[in-house]
Amino acid sequence: MFKNTFRLLLLIVLITTSNCSVLQSKKEKASTTDVKKTDQKKDIIKPYNEVITKKAITDKGLFTVHSLEDKYYYEIPDSLLNREMLMVTRIAKTATGIGFGGGKQNTQVLRWQRKNKQILLRVVSHQVYASDSLPVHEAVKNSNFEPVLYAFPIQAFHKDSANTNNNTTVIEVTGLYKTDVKALGFPERQRKKYKISKLDDNRSYIDTIRSYPLNIEARHVKTYNAAEPPSNASTGSISLEMSNSMILLPKTPMKRRYFDQRVGWFARGQVDYGLEAQESKTIQYLDRWRLEVRDEDIEKFKRGELVTPKKQIVYYIDRATPKKWVKYIKQGIEDWQVAFEHAGFKNAIIAKDPPSPEEDPDWSPEDARYSVVRYLASPIPNANGPHVSDPRSGEILESDINWYHNVMTLLRNWFFVQTAAINPEAQSVAFKDEVMGRLIRFVSAHEVGHTLGLPHNMGSSVAYPVESLRDPVFTKKYGTAPSIMDYARFNYIAQPGDGDVALMPNIGVYDKYAIQWGYKPILDKTAEEEKKTLDNWILKHQNDPMYRFGKQQFDVIDPSSQTEDLGDDAVKASDYGIKNLQRIVPNLIQWTAEDGKNYKDLNTIYQQVLSQYNRYMGHVSANIGGVYEYNKTYDQEGAVYSHVSKTNQKRAMQFLQEQLFTTPDWLLDKNIFDKIESAGNIERIRNAQVKTLDNLLDHGRMARLIENEALYKKDAYTLLDMMTELRSGIWAELPRGKTIDVYRRNLQRAYIDRMQFLMTQEQPKIPEEMKRYVVRTDVNASQSDIRAVVRAELNTLRREVKNAVNRSSNTMTKYHLQDIAERITSILEPKK
Repeated sequence: MFKNTFRLLLLIVLITTSNCSVLQSKKEKASTTDVKKTDQKKDIIKPYNEVITKKAITDKGLFTVHSLEDKYYYEIPDSLLNREMLMVTRIAKTATGIGFGGGKQNTQVLRWQRKNKQILLRVVSHQVYASDSLPVHEAVKNSNFEPVLYAFPIQAFHKDSANTNNNTTVIEVTGLYKTDVKALGFPERQRKKYKISKLDDNRSYIDTIRSYPLNIEARHVKTYNAAEPPSNASTGSISLEMSNSMILLPKTPMKRRYFDQRVGWFARGQVDYGLEAQESKTIQYLDRWRLEVRDEDIEKFKRGELVTPKKQIVYYIDRATPKKWVKYIKQGIEDWQVAFEHAGFKNAIIAKDPPSPEEDPDWSPEDARYSVVRYLASPIPNANGPHVSDPRSGEILESDINWYHNVMTLLRNWFFVQTAAINPEAQSVAFKDEVMGRLIRFVSAHEVGHTLGLPHNMGSSVAYPVESLRDPVFTKKYGTAPSIMDYARFNYIAQPGDGDVALMPNIGVYDKYAIQWGYKPILDKTAEEEKKTLDNWILKHQNDPMYRFGKQQFDVIDPSSQTEDLGDDAVKASDYGIKNLQRIVPNLIQWTAEDGKNYKDLNTIYQQVLSQYNRYMGHVSANIGGVYEYNKTYDQEGAVYSHVSKTNQKRAMQFLQEQLFTTPDWLLDKNIFDKIESAGNIERIRNAQVKTLDNLLDHGRMARLIENEALYKKDAYTLLDMMTELRSGIWAELPRGKTIDVYRRNLQRAYIDRMQFLMTQEQPKIPEEMKRYVVRTDVNASQSDIRAVVRAELNTLRREVKNAVNRSSNTMTKYHLQDIAERITSILEPKK
């Protein structure tokens, strides 16, 4: 027994020690020793001159940056350790099919911290907060531990004998940018989309790292192995140039101004555990520039005199911008001066030419001290105005407006289809420079508005009566909308003979009000104390539609906050718009003609006409099942949410039946089709009709109609009202056995397909990446009235179709109706 126990213990000892060094081969021993030596070598802090040799290329700025062969080093001053810095990650250059260059991917606050023989790069969160004077601060701090993004062995120290505050720590940062640090590279959601497996180190490299007084700009190329790349699929990879901007945040944060949903503003939030509220409450505050009154001007400001701010908002125009457009971009920037005058400042925002390379060889648009309108040679028809702001206070630190060359194409197309019926200057595909310049100025002002903190105000354009937009005196004074931040493009309502009406918006009543509300200094008051004054400014204009803010919607519920619309009556405005399109279509060949040119422009502009027509259908259909949203607080009377009136919903349905579901013959111009396509007009009309039909028969819209009836009974436009009127209009040929042409047959089949969808499918899920943008009405279709009503409508329609078959003398119509009857039966009585 003892022998067996001893043997068992010996066996266990041999097994458990089989991985120890005493049992390893000589080769394995040497390897282990080498690793230890290497680790020890990494811990050795060398003399400065051994690390940063004379071969190093040095760039001084926020940190001193050294490049030595293929390695990069940061020399961090002691004074900047533990200072907070904002890292903004963008895609600088993109692969085909992945958006466009300049798109922001991530922002993080970072802190460089020395710990023993390492520099730690830590991620700082400002999402939760409590004042350090409160006991709860300790709890917040403990639950908000700063994770370590990267750890760098200290390579050397550099002492300044004259100033100990200038002592520096040297680290190598090559790995931070060359390896796959996900926070600084391609975001996770995109990696999943293209099935990226890993970073290919051999095809990834640092391009440049440049240091400026307030920021460090790193550019690095990342190549990822991807199973489903959007372009160049044969490579099995995606290559991108990433840009990381690290900006020093101010030592003293700017005073916040708190957000109010009744005034549109880009804002950020922070959960403040130090408040008296009996809950964890999110405090929101504005993104805005630090505009302050100089000490010597305070008395002038109090007397109501305009003063120049301590620091102006200055935009430089990219040297790459074509010279003939520079003055118009500048005008768009400085158009905002009139708004800042309402905030008490003169010359608050100005535009400048950048210094020439001879005047300042070090000037760079990447320098965070400069905000620049960047002109990009890109086919993208767009412009955008992003900004970088301090998450602690909302202070905008810098902004670069991206101006893509082909935004001019977009402007040309919009201006043509929306104004050519009344505007000879738009009756061509090549505008005069003065005309295009004025359009560029308009877009410049709009994008600058975003960089000042203003989002789109889609509720602005509904403030003006439709007929007022035909009035030269009114439009000259007020433009086409109270805010240039609305998508109220150009005046499609004005008719021939109306005179010299204004065609576009300017900096309007709402814009001046919003800038005053966000920027006017309220002296000698804290952020909390000034809230009462801000509330009073809102209440002063609470019943004036010109001062209303309506948020942008991606699933339209509120028909008074739509994109691309004008006026207070969508039916009337769209009717005027269609009349103008009907004037444009017969002239398209003439207005796009040029000897020696093919018909590409004709095709493009015709497609633009169709797109504009579809916008009108969307503006009107949103009224059916629509609910207005007018944000209010407890000290204001009236409802926040109210349903569109029964009368207006019925008008909207009648409009759609007359202008869309009855085939729009005026769009079917054989002379145009003969020149742009071999076939396609039937499918084009079908697509237009189906888009609006599916929009009407939307789960959320139907749910709102049901709720409207539950709340308002006989005063409501009900789901049954909509479904009955829709069926009667789309199937109007049935009672008299009329011939049904190909356009109507396609529409009727689309109706059946959508009804089948409603009978068999639940409301589609919102994609994860869109949940933060889309607000919609959710409904469980199988447990609502939707399917009961759809089933009843299909049963009624089947009876009417069967009765109509024998009334028709047209063979194709009979075949169509027989097919429809079979389709309905397969929906109502599916085979098991």
